[in-house]
Amino acid sequence: MSTTLAAFEREAYLAPRATALVDSATRATYSALAARAHAAAEVLRAHDVHTLALLADNSIDWIVADLAAQIAGVVLVPIPAFFSQQQRQHAIEDCGADAILTDQPFGSDTTPLAPTPLGQMTPRLRLYRCTHGARDVDLPSGTAKISYTSGTTGTPKGACLPQSAMDSVAESLCSVTAELSLTRHLCALPLALLLENIAGIYGPLRAGMQIAVPSLAELGWAGSTGFDARVLLCAIDRYRPDSLILVPQMLSDIVHALADGAELPRGLKFVAVGGGHVAPSLLEKAIGYGLPVYEGYGLTESASVVALTSPNQRRRGSVGRPLAHTRVRISTSNEIMVSGASFLGYVGQPSAAAAEIATGDLGRLDEDGYLYVSGRKKSVYITSFGRNVSPEWVEAELVGEPSIAQAAVFGDARPWSIAVVVIAPGASRADVDAGIARVNARLPDYGRIGNWRAATEPFLPTNGQATSNGRNRRREIWNRYAGDINAQYDVLIAESKRA
Repeated sequence: MSTTLAAFEREAYLAPRATALVDSATRATYSALAARAHAAAEVLRAHDVHTLALLADNSIDWIVADLAAQIAGVVLVPIPAFFSQQQRQHAIEDCGADAILTDQPFGSDTTPLAPTPLGQMTPRLRLYRCTHGARDVDLPSGTAKISYTSGTTGTPKGACLPQSAMDSVAESLCSVTAELSLTRHLCALPLALLLENIAGIYGPLRAGMQIAVPSLAELGWAGSTGFDARVLLCAIDRYRPDSLILVPQMLSDIVHALADGAELPRGLKFVAVGGGHVAPSLLEKAIGYGLPVYEGYGLTESASVVALTSPNQRRRGSVGRPLAHTRVRISTSNEIMVSGASFLGYVGQPSAAAAEIATGDLGRLDEDGYLYVSGRKKSVYITSFGRNVSPEWVEAELVGEPSIAQAAVFGDARPWSIAVVVIAPGASRADVDAGIARVNARLPDYGRIGNWRAATEPFLPTNGQATSNGRNRRREIWNRYAGDINAQYDVLIAESKRA
């Protein structure tokens, strides 16, 4: 049995009336949650489900379904709501799902298949049999969950994860945060994201915490196209959690909202930030406003979190020490190599699980074992003066400015870098100019921005310009703006010649 499931069952036995889950209208005790999960597992067994695709909004029922899949030994495949119809269909067919559990009506453009209804599995979720598109897929032995990420291509790739790896991460996270005596967690990210799934469900359930799971709309998510930090701040004030998890863009939006006069909710003890590089200046601004932020680092192939800072283990610019279950080393090419809780391989790409994962990230370890991440190995560019630049470093500094919502930086084989900027709501081009000037004053000359152009739309998973965790998809952004970027270089070159 999963150690997370065993810990949850133990909590249901020892503290049956303790509240496990709450949303805007209901609550579920640990004993009630256990009963609902076992009942749902029986439904999965009765219909002989082997691989279950879960496409639904955040809710208590989403967590019931996750636990039920563990109990029934069913492979669970969370499908992010922000996936396009084509991406959803690819994921469902790619993994060979024989059933779909969803809160969405079939026949709309939100669902890719038209399977046979099997009945209501939970109050909010209906179970369907995949009658079209389901196929036999030889998954790695021990696969418990398949996490699909858009990554750097438009076609989602499914990482097959064993339950033992996910349990190890959850156990380590509980150990790191034990000193804080956390009692309530707010799921602020979509539960389909592995980071929230493990750190926001498995970890808190192991620790006997309460978990608040409001809908994504109540958290400020506008479908898959936007996020309102003020709405999330209201939700934090309403549920009064001790902890939550953010991606860097959410933290930036919250800091900007606080700078504009929004009120900081009380009671937060631990705000983890992961999914991409965070500028130290943004973390310092957040701390200055009273947010207890702690940066972390991880990847899907390592079952999410690899390293995390904590109150007693933090250094400027570091993502913390590696968690107890994992081991990190730096290769001769400065690539971060991780072993410990590892995935079993990708769907459709049969291979033995690697003992060590090459992350594709560049970094270093200091003499005390603190990990520092400088950027993606494949996105580093070399200026015409021969200097290496990690664009993530410069971009993180840019989005720390109130006028800049998102930024993508390019400069390969060029004397200057140029940024594509998503201008923050209410900001002007003059505000962006001033923000870039402040950033340039902090950067060495080879990393400074020579010019910029405004993006025509935000970088989003839906338009192919961002991954599920908010990282820039550089090739797609470059393809969209290459003509404008090259024109900007022509202007800079002409100006330099006149000077």
